[in-house]
Amino acid sequence: MAATPPPRWRRRKEARPQEIHEAALAVFAERGFAAASMEQVAARAGISKGTLYLYFSSKEELFKAVVRTAIVPALEAAEEEAAHDVPAMAILERLLAGIAARLVAGPAGVIPKLMIAESGNFPELARFYRDEVIRRALALLARVLEQGVARGEFRPLDAAATAPLLVAPLLMAALWRHSFAALDGADHQPALEPAALMRTHLDHLRYALAAEGRGA
Repeated sequence: MAATPPPRWRRRKEARPQEIHEAALAVFAERGFAAASMEQVAARAGISKGTLYLYFSSKEELFKAVVRTAIVPALEAAEEEAAHDVPAMAILERLLAGIAARLVAGPAGVIPKLMIAESGNFPELARFYRDEVIRRALALLARVLEQGVARGEFRPLDAAATAPLLVAPLLMAALWRHSFAALDGADHQPALEPAALMRTHLDHLRYALAAEGRGA
């Protein structure tokens, strides 16, 4: 006998945190963190302000939850991916493709822009983002670079200094999308093409990182 599905209200309650996260990200993207309010997030999520506060005690805690939902799981998956015994360049390509999918193509791409714009006014959030996202991502990339050097796949290099260069073009593409993309094509100026940028970036990396004699 088939199990009876849970009541609709129960299913919605279980889905509500994710709905709140999506609503919050949309409001933050439209208004910025400082100008966004819990009332606006609640209205976007279709709940009362009181219900929102049952889940999150402040706008800062809500923002942290959004980051942990939108970005941190991808970092966890990337760390697991990097533990596999496969060529370092293949790992880097998959890691950078994952970052591009989240930050360039996905809605989470507005988060770096928010942090750059709001970090001076909200140092606690800046510290949180630095510790849980930036440092973690750069440490992972540096570790893959070091593995590539140790295996003779990459030329000797400063892994800590190189890691930020791997993500810099993707960060620029994310910032462009949420700042200037609406102007692309205006005044006959060419639009930034994230896919072309990604292909070119990976092509450059294959040559720049390759150990002498290995080619690209």
